[in-house]
Amino acid sequence: MLQRVVDDIKFSTGSAVRQASLAAMAAMALFITIAFLCAAAFVAVLDRYGLIEACLAGAGVFFIVALIAAATYMVRKRASEARAKERAKSAASAMLADPMVVAAGLQMVRAIGVKRLIPILAVGGLALGLLAGRNPAGDQAPAE
Repeated sequence: MLQRVVDDIKFSTGSAVRQASLAAMAAMALFITIAFLCAAAFVAVLDRYGLIEACLAGAGVFFIVALIAAATYMVRKRASEARAKERAKSAASAMLADPMVVAAGLQMVRAIGVKRLIPILAVGGLALGLLAGRNPAGDQAPAE
């Protein structure tokens, strides 16, 4: 049985390495293709318009590509931050709805006693109220 698990791990690892090497070779071939296409476009613009115009055209194309990549990065970063906030909210609400957490809270009340627990809960409620009332965007400077 253990041999079967080891064989499965070897097979999956070998398969992953082969897939990664194929992806690396495809990426290298794509990079070389793009380099030759850029060189051909540069030579075509050089023959037709001149050296300065060819350099400016190449710089313009790569600048546009860089702007598109930066915009895509910013959109994905904001989307991932929004998903992280949603996951944190759902995890907190799911934790409070869990019957085991409620049972543990009741056991704590029984063990500590209601008279001792009231001041602790009052301080905790005050701290929670202060944290909830805090502006999360308060660290940023206001726009002018």
